[in-house]
Amino acid sequence: MKLSRRFVRCAGIARTEQNGGVVATLGGTWTLAVVGREFETLSAELTELASQPHVHWDCSGVEAIDSAGALLLWRTWGRRLPADISLQPEHKAIFDRLAAADQCPASPVEEQQTYAWIRTLGDGVLLLKGHLTDFVALMGQVVLNLLYLCRYPAEMPRREISANLFKAGVRAMPVTALVGWLIGIVLSYLSSLQLKQFGADVFIINILGLGVIRELGPLLVAILIAGRTGSAMTAQLGVMRVTEEIDALNVMGVQRSLRLVLPKVVALALAMPLLVLWTTAAALIGGMLAAQFQLDISPAFFLQTLPKVVPIGNVWIALAKGVVFGIAVALVACHFGLRVQPNTESLSANTTSSVVTAITVVILLDAVFAITTRNVGLA
Repeated sequence: MKLSRRFVRCAGIARTEQNGGVVATLGGTWTLAVVGREFETLSAELTELASQPHVHWDCSGVEAIDSAGALLLWRTWGRRLPADISLQPEHKAIFDRLAAADQCPASPVEEQQTYAWIRTLGDGVLLLKGHLTDFVALMGQVVLNLLYLCRYPAEMPRREISANLFKAGVRAMPVTALVGWLIGIVLSYLSSLQLKQFGADVFIINILGLGVIRELGPLLVAILIAGRTGSAMTAQLGVMRVTEEIDALNVMGVQRSLRLVLPKVVALALAMPLLVLWTTAAALIGGMLAAQFQLDISPAFFLQTLPKVVPIGNVWIALAKGVVFGIAVALVACHFGLRVQPNTESLSANTTSSVVTAITVVILLDAVFAITTRNVGLA
């Protein structure tokens, strides 16, 4: 019998050659703090022992072992317990968990790729269902809040409505006027190039009047408000979710929809029609100036002809679009703001989704208006 022992720090490995076989005796502490320092040495010696034809592993002397030490031995043994091994019952439970983890059935890659589109479609349908359910619930809560305020007008959040009206309406006037003015100039310039070829210069008033008042004005304002004010509303509610301010309101018995959602909806419903008139006027002024330089149409003739070729019904359609677009943008912004999870990644994702969804909803509503009012406001 030949006996040789080697102990490495607190993890002991003793090798005993006896009767043509090898007895590997493990002792000490096999934890991450010990194994991590001497990983290469322990791994090399365990590999050399595992290569022997007949090895009896005696692990009864191991004082402590964690997942790091167990995984080192598990890989050395070829991811299975040796046939000839002595092991403490509590330590054997660790290796049983490793064996159970290795035996978990894994789906074939081909099967996952074949049916991945079904899972993707199902996830999309469930996500859409969740959004629609929450959005309808939010609209219903806003309606209930309006009915509550009709009965108790003293509870109306006037300060919140006033603050949102100032931020969404007054502060948006410069950018909407500038963009509307530039759009009017561009539209007038491009239209005049074509009208000159047919001698129909005077019809520039029809194009600008119907195009800007009925379609471009409300749609342009809604897109600007969705990107500017809608994103700000979503970010505000999202930050309140992250900082748990909304939860604090619920604890104090304050309705979040009455104090946070309703003021934004009312403010945009009031501000959007006014912004539509403001932006439409700026666009018509820009188009009128461009028509004077391009087609030599005087501003007096432009203003005199405009009411004749554009019936007043188009103005009412534009105002109605402003109200509906404002309510839609506010509801979408609040919907995504309230869905923010308490982390920054969810905040940025929902803010982006809010802007994209609001613009999409506005375009869909504009298409509905175009179909339902196709016979209204025409000369």
